[in-house]
Amino acid sequence: MQLSDETLRHITKQPGLDLPDAKLFELPEKVLQFGTGVLLRALPDYFIDKANKQGIFNGRIVVVKSTDSDSSAFDKQDGLYTVCVRGVVNGKIIEENIINASISRVLGAKTEWKRILECARNPEMKIIISNTTEVGIQLLQDDINSDPPISFPGKLLAFLYERFKTFNGSAVSGMVIVPTELITDNGSKLESIVLELAHRNYLDFRFIEWLENHNTFCNSLVDRIVPGKPSAVDTRKIETALGYEDGLLTMSEVFRLWAIEGDEKVKEVLSFSTVDDGLVITPDITLFKELKLRLLNGTHTFNCGTAFLCGFNITREAVTHPVYGIFTKKLMHEEIAPAIPFEIVEKVKEDFANSTFERFCNPFIDHQWQSITVQYTSKMKMRNVPLLQKYFEMNNNVPLHMATGFAAFLLYMKVTRKTGNKYYGERNGVGYEIKDDSAEYFYKIWNNNNTDKVAEEVMQNEELWDTDLSKLSGFLQTVQEQLRYMMTNGVLQTISQLEAKKVTA
Repeated sequence: MQLSDETLRHITKQPGLDLPDAKLFELPEKVLQFGTGVLLRALPDYFIDKANKQGIFNGRIVVVKSTDSDSSAFDKQDGLYTVCVRGVVNGKIIEENIINASISRVLGAKTEWKRILECARNPEMKIIISNTTEVGIQLLQDDINSDPPISFPGKLLAFLYERFKTFNGSAVSGMVIVPTELITDNGSKLESIVLELAHRNYLDFRFIEWLENHNTFCNSLVDRIVPGKPSAVDTRKIETALGYEDGLLTMSEVFRLWAIEGDEKVKEVLSFSTVDDGLVITPDITLFKELKLRLLNGTHTFNCGTAFLCGFNITREAVTHPVYGIFTKKLMHEEIAPAIPFEIVEKVKEDFANSTFERFCNPFIDHQWQSITVQYTSKMKMRNVPLLQKYFEMNNNVPLHMATGFAAFLLYMKVTRKTGNKYYGERNGVGYEIKDDSAEYFYKIWNNNNTDKVAEEVMQNEELWDTDLSKLSGFLQTVQEQLRYMMTNGVLQTISQLEAKKVTA
């Protein structure tokens, strides 16, 4: 039995399964969403569905599909899909299956552009959400009269212009636009591109005035691991237990965060924000950005090469190991949290670190360490160099766990083989690909220097870090020592010696 509006009534209610009421299908369309991806389905659409089921928001979503990907699954299932929430919270395993009824219909931009523009004439349409990947928010020369415009900002501008013309530029016809693309200040950047395109398309100055004064572009931050569809084996198990087939089955962790920069007007329009603590609307989301960037992403970056070279392939293998788990906890609580370059209450940092560690341990999510090592160097610079600088500003000692993570980064970036434009390192005699724009630099530096010199040259390279890391008192010497020990005794053995090293330091 395929999940659909028709078969919904035949699905048996059971513990852990959240079924939508048929009356939800009658709700008006209030949201235009650019993107069909799993993150949108498991985060913004998750919140909207939850609010609808509580009778709060009472609005559905029109999804715009910009790519040539097949949308037949949405059509067959009347927009219904199941979010399978799996994870651990406070030591308790969570398993929930939620049939989401928030999507009204999916329209293809390439073939149904006129129908998408018709949505601009709907007075109840008040919200625009997007996730078009980071590449989606960029300025391209675009004609908004095209069918359709080529870029996402171009499509958005065409939609807003149609709305302006329909409602004669009334103040109440303005929209709240919330991009979720993973770039800093995504709302501000999108607004600047849309305004530039409006000028390039020689649009009426009254429209530009309406665009600036009566539409709100919100910066936002999303955080939820959503692997998407489970493996074929797991899909069969879940569908057998649920009693129906779902071509859009979506796996998700329990943790969820959507932080949006906005005022009371934004809160009023996004009324679904009241149903879940994971959705926060606040005038400044810097706190959430710093917590995620440092304690989640920063921990990942100090750990990814380190854990991989220890022999671990996925996150939970490492953090549930008796030795490596302690290393990660101490890195987070004793070194990263105190060094976050933003004023945050200690209890907030501690709670976020504990929650993040639980997420790393999730038995249902296979998060590969190697996928985190992609562009390792730039991640180290952006996420962790500010932590190192702040730590040394606050302390008179070297952060041993950070130094160990940095040493492992250098070892991971030891290119032993180059084939064409691909670079490879080696773990226990087996090659692995290094996907990093700085791979050529490391290939040369490792081939022309001994271990200590590699560390010195790399850390003094201000083009890489925008600073000289060797000037952090004692950091270079500690990294060199840890790197030598790793190459002789292995990374896991190096980590196991950390506590003894701290005692004698």
